[in-house]
Amino acid sequence: MKRSPRTTRLSAGKRRAPPSSSPSPAGKAKREHTAASSVGINVAAPEPSRDAFPIVGIGASAGGLEAFSELLSHLPVEAPLALVFIQHLDPKHPSILTDILSRTTRIPVVEVTHGVRVEPRHVYVMPPNTRMTIANGVLNLAPRSDDRGPQMPIDHFLRSLAEDMRSRAIAVILSGSASDGALGLKAIKGEGGITFAEAPQSAKYDSMPRSAVASGAVDFVLPPKGIAHELTRIARHPYLGVADAPPSPAPLDVRPEAFDLILRMLREKSGVDFTQYRQTTIRRRIARRMMVHGVDTLDNYRLYLEAHPSQLQALHNDLLVNVTRFFRDSEAFRSLQASVFPGMVKRQQTDGPIRVWVPGCATGEEAYSLAIGLIESLGETANPSIQLFGTDVSEPAIVKARAGIYPENIELDVPAALLRRFFVKLDGQYQVRKAVRELCVFAKHNLATDPPFSKMDLVVCRNVLIYLEPELQKHVLSIFHYALNTPGFLMLGISETVGPLSDFFSVVDKKYRIYAKKPTSTRFDLGVSSLDRGTATRGRGKAARTVGAAGGRPLDLVQEADRILLSKYAPAGVLVNEAAEILQFRGRTSPYLEPAPGQASFNLLKMAREGLLMDLRMAIDKARKQNGPVRREGLSIKHDGKLTELTLHVIPVTGPAQERNYLVLFERVPSSEGPKARGRAALSAPLRSRRITIERQSESLRHELTATKEYLQSVIQDREGTNEELQAANEELQSSNEELQSTNEELETSKEELQSVNEELTTVNEELHHRNTEVSQVNNDLNNLLIGVSIPIVILGSDWRIRRFTPMAAKILNLIPADLGRPIGDIRPNVDLSDLESLCQHVIDSATVAEREVSDRNGRWYSLQVRPYTTADTQVDGVLITLEDVTVRRASVEQITAARNHAEMIVDTVPMPLVALDADQRVTWASRSFYETFQVMPEETTDCFLYDLGNGQWNIPALRKALVEVFEKNVAFHEFKVDHDFARIGAKTMLLNARPMHGGNKAKPMLLLAIDDITMLKKTEESLRTSG
Repeated sequence: MKRSPRTTRLSAGKRRAPPSSSPSPAGKAKREHTAASSVGINVAAPEPSRDAFPIVGIGASAGGLEAFSELLSHLPVEAPLALVFIQHLDPKHPSILTDILSRTTRIPVVEVTHGVRVEPRHVYVMPPNTRMTIANGVLNLAPRSDDRGPQMPIDHFLRSLAEDMRSRAIAVILSGSASDGALGLKAIKGEGGITFAEAPQSAKYDSMPRSAVASGAVDFVLPPKGIAHELTRIARHPYLGVADAPPSPAPLDVRPEAFDLILRMLREKSGVDFTQYRQTTIRRRIARRMMVHGVDTLDNYRLYLEAHPSQLQALHNDLLVNVTRFFRDSEAFRSLQASVFPGMVKRQQTDGPIRVWVPGCATGEEAYSLAIGLIESLGETANPSIQLFGTDVSEPAIVKARAGIYPENIELDVPAALLRRFFVKLDGQYQVRKAVRELCVFAKHNLATDPPFSKMDLVVCRNVLIYLEPELQKHVLSIFHYALNTPGFLMLGISETVGPLSDFFSVVDKKYRIYAKKPTSTRFDLGVSSLDRGTATRGRGKAARTVGAAGGRPLDLVQEADRILLSKYAPAGVLVNEAAEILQFRGRTSPYLEPAPGQASFNLLKMAREGLLMDLRMAIDKARKQNGPVRREGLSIKHDGKLTELTLHVIPVTGPAQERNYLVLFERVPSSEGPKARGRAALSAPLRSRRITIERQSESLRHELTATKEYLQSVIQDREGTNEELQAANEELQSSNEELQSTNEELETSKEELQSVNEELTTVNEELHHRNTEVSQVNNDLNNLLIGVSIPIVILGSDWRIRRFTPMAAKILNLIPADLGRPIGDIRPNVDLSDLESLCQHVIDSATVAEREVSDRNGRWYSLQVRPYTTADTQVDGVLITLEDVTVRRASVEQITAARNHAEMIVDTVPMPLVALDADQRVTWASRSFYETFQVMPEETTDCFLYDLGNGQWNIPALRKALVEVFEKNVAFHEFKVDHDFARIGAKTMLLNARPMHGGNKAKPMLLLAIDDITMLKKTEESLRTSG
């Protein structure tokens, strides 16, 4: 089961000292060593702390005691680990395992009692008739389940061990039958623990080790002695020191490129970019593989991977954590069935099939669980309309999901009623029924790079996001939002949330992380390029911060100083575009600009104060024509009733898109006029006359200036009219541009939908290709089988049309390839099959096998057998006809019958009565002389006890004893004299001879009893004796 990171759960009991106020140097060094070792630093491994020892769960069944004893005999006493032994035991008898194991090792062996705390260097043995779990390092016992099904105590304990000890959990599967322990191994490996299985060659019973290896979750396959040596080696490894201590995120004291090179090798091998996965998890998984292979540094591990390419796939599988199970978190499934499925089922009646997507489906258990839950919610529907897509980045996991075959251990997770309804037993395993498998399509799919699915009613993605970096999490959540219908539902793992996209989902069930999609007009960029840009930007930002920190340059302080100086001493101004529209105000511009009355406008020429408009227009025009700065001095404007002299600067500025802008600066000129003399009494006459002349000239100039202004005003108005026309044209162009943008967005949406449809078609095509390959393989096998067998076989459909036949059938029944698809009644075979159709109908109606003998035109005889043709769902869909040539056998039987009759005729001429008896002393045959002598009939003789014949006239104790000895000792007796008064024939004296009959069947011994009547001879002898 995929699990989220969590804090250490070690209890603060006797085993744990209280924390000190400050870390000791030794403790600090120890933590630094653990983090360094986990990323590949080659340092000496210290003794793990008492709190950090690993716990080894060892499961075994038949033959496991010998294997565990051998393991213990090679395990040193000082190994810093604890062993918990789970053996399949008889619940009705006390166990003596503790005594037996104590003789094998000096390590203390203890039978578990409820609540005992696990200590290192101890062996704990589970008592009989219990189920055992572990929590917080304490072993807990519960009564054994009363279910009739197989008990799985090993899986039960190993799952709890994985949850409690996480990466410090170790599992070992030894000799045993069945498959108990396979699911527990997967759980422990999913948590980062280490797994062992005994080598099948050394196991007395190899079913459990083979099932463990087949699960794909075993790290070591070794004999018990090798397992003991590996346990000793890894027990002191830093990886097992602190289960929850994450490795150092950046191993700066080793070559950092080694880690990147390993990720690059993985990307080239598998196509998965693990740089976007959570790096702490990636580093710890790599550290685990390094420990398994005994490699000390990342550089050496990289070289190891280059020398052993197959290990890249093993590392890839470890990083993906493909661990799941049926109906994981049953309460979460109940919440789905209560709050989500009813609405989906109701909409399905009008909106088409229910569509479900399960990303990260691993080996398919969760996908099939959802399919089963939906089928139950739909009720008694003949053909449930469900389309369920299961995707995963692991190809081996997808292959297992398609097959739908799982070990019998799933009885731990699947209720018995669901097992009977939705699974079939297949060679000791369970396979999902074909009807459920046909609802599910599985395909390889990478959430980070492949196009998403669309129009989904439900997306279930549990415990996948916790392994991704935040940027990739956001990208994946946006994919889910796009993929869902409105309304549509999203289910995440217990430790996951929608995080940055919380505005786009509403909460349905907070506890079990079920969300509903909110409709929104926001468009997400679902392309890979956006994710790459985000990653690159994040990398550049990090690099810039690193360089800034390394150089010690106070960039923020310099920028603040520049801002203060510019605001205090730089001239006021504005930035305008080609149309003189103001883009930015810089400084205090109110002395030079003011809003114009009427409609609001940011046009610079409309906002210029009195006396500035003409010079401002001329300066901008000149700067445009010269493409260079323009300066105009000696300008005066009126502000607050006073004239202010200023200098105007217009500087062309080119924007990032090569557009032309202008920076207009207003520089105030300080007044240079000194204080005037106040004591002048009057002006002289010449000066007065000159003043009048100047005033007249000024008036003339004023009039001329007024006329010029009016002319210029008309020019400005004309230009404004032209600008308005251009503005209208521009608005039309903008409207067209908006329409084109809208069309482009629609095309992009259609493109994304086509990509999603294409992805679905690719997935379905891949599934169909896989199934076609399987069908082709099965068809080839069937064709070769039919050609290879020398038995005439014909397969008929329910409409009596021929589906297949073997070459021998073609010869005997006079068939040709063109007869495929023809009704069997149209065929005129060489064999007498006149009532074949009625016989086939009887077989289908009764679902029984019919058999009879038929002959052909050449006098050959055949045994005709007609049996129902059943499908995988136990439905009858035709008949299977086979013919067996019994001519030789029939002739042999006739010969044997003739020989028997001949022998009986010979025996019947013998005057001495003969009778054959079986082991129960029943009469199997008697001669005619026997019937005539003792006056009995065949019907009251054959198959009857000898002692019941003729009202018990043969019930002679001495005879019974003699006959029993013949059978028991396999010896004959001769001239056994019997004097008996028979009810029907009177007193008789007989000599009996019995001999065992050694036929071909040794299991049914027989004897032949010959009866010689010497009554007359005895009377003659007595008469002679009397007369003499």
